[in-house]
Amino acid sequence: MSEVQKKKYSDKEKNNIFDNEFMPHIDSMYNFAFRLTFDEDDAKDLVQDTYLKAYRFINSFEQGTNAKAWLFRILKNSFINEYRKKSKQPSKVDYQEVETYYNSDNVDYNITSDLRVDAVKDMLGDEISNALNSLAVDFRTVIILCDLEGFTYEEMAKILDIPIGTVRSRLHRARNLLKDKLHSYAKDMGYDADED
Repeated sequence: MSEVQKKKYSDKEKNNIFDNEFMPHIDSMYNFAFRLTFDEDDAKDLVQDTYLKAYRFINSFEQGTNAKAWLFRILKNSFINEYRKKSKQPSKVDYQEVETYYNSDNVDYNITSDLRVDAVKDMLGDEISNALNSLAVDFRTVIILCDLEGFTYEEMAKILDIPIGTVRSRLHRARNLLKDKLHSYAKDMGYDADED
């Protein structure tokens, strides 16, 4: 096995790579992070963490290669690590906030709004967004990477660290699940949804 050659970049080269190869992808990174976390603040934190790690480990990046795929892989790994960490922690409740809410006059008032719905309602349409968001994270991720971000199967395999055959089968299953979820919506919109 060949080891990844780590190049020692000067500070000027590091800043040049960061500014010219990494920063142009910040919007795509945020969109991907938001679709994984469904939370604006968590998505921003995830992107910030990704860029921090990218700069910290910039010597393992080979200049001229696909920076977007490299960044997406860091983001995906950070998301998985954070998800695992959170899933092992018990749920936390701020009892002071609960007590304050129930002692207030507005107990029946719905004070929270779903930011996920507000943020993506004009982008894909409610039905499509809801169907996509209801998919398991593995299926949602391949749809986002392929159909929304335009990555090739090879790039997706590298980002997700899975074989290309798994990428293809997961994408096929994800599209079929999405098709099933959107069947009645397609009929309502006048499409022949019974056609294969």
